[in-house]
Amino acid sequence: MLVFFFLLGLFIGSFLNVVIYRLPRGETVVWGRSHCPACGRALAWYDLIPVLSYMFLRGRCRYCRLPISSRYPLVELVTGVVFTTLFYNFGLSWILVKYLFLSAVLVAASFIDLEHYLIPDRLVVTGACGGILLSLLARDVGFWAALGGIVAAAGFLLLVAVISKGGMGGGDVKLAGMVGLFLGWPLASLALFLSLVTGGLAGVCLLVSGRKKRQDPLPFAPFIAIGGLLALFFGEKMLHWYLVRFM
Repeated sequence: MLVFFFLLGLFIGSFLNVVIYRLPRGETVVWGRSHCPACGRALAWYDLIPVLSYMFLRGRCRYCRLPISSRYPLVELVTGVVFTTLFYNFGLSWILVKYLFLSAVLVAASFIDLEHYLIPDRLVVTGACGGILLSLLARDVGFWAALGGIVAAAGFLLLVAVISKGGMGGGDVKLAGMVGLFLGWPLASLALFLSLVTGGLAGVCLLVSGRKKRQDPLPFAPFIAIGGLLALFFGEKMLHWYLVRFM
């Protein structure tokens, strides 16, 4: 089953690559064959096998021989690892389905933000609608907990956005609210805290290394994703440790 969910993650990651490429460009993610972004040639099924096709083609298009972005196998591998870890933690359940869906949305949002510095509203709305439906099926987060999660995550980032006058984007606020809907209170607040910590550490490292300047934008969706997944996997233990030590 672990192998099955890893393979499932690879193929879902392949679809997410379509979403990552097409959604910011306003293209449909449902219809149309996959094609090379450089030469436009339609790709055969054997060019679309996750990870293996990239390795066999040595990272180049079969037709024009131009390089294929390493983002494609990276997305597939990340999704495969996350799906496997989710199954290991939650087993076969509606809760698993709920968080598989959340992780897929977070992977897509992260890589879109890294490439385009935006988080499409269509992606967040789709994620929120899926979160409402799957929360009803999973029954792990009640209405008031979900509402508290939305307010805690989105409300704080909205306050940061207002105070910083644009230092935090509206897409980040909406994505944080979506994560809060899935996780509920109090995990959403922990997820936000972990997002800020990891984002702050990454920002410092980028400044020190000279890869970013203080005025350069930093995509925050990847850190929302990291914080959300860390809270999902370790949040209960972290909150228990905090309450035992300090309360």
